[in-house]
Amino acid sequence: METMADLRMKKKVEEALRSKMKAKALRECDNVLSKFTECARGRTLSVVWACREQHKEMNDCLKQFTNDEVFEEQKRQYVMETEGK
Repeated sequence: METMADLRMKKKVEEALRSKMKAKALRECDNVLSKFTECARGRTLSVVWACREQHKEMNDCLKQFTNDEVFEEQKRQYVMETEGK
């Protein structure tokens, strides 16, 4: 049975892995993010329709690196690394 300390540690590890996953997504999608940012610059409500294509590209790119499958793979790698120590 897991103790409260184990659960807190697990939560911290998962948060760190999610943060790492998001950082990688931002690095990998920098090019696409820049396109959306440039399109959105100086706009308010019109960004919704004016930058629709860039927004979709940005979301599609980010989803490649931030989905459940990627997260599960990161958790598997973490477990393998920690068990190897």
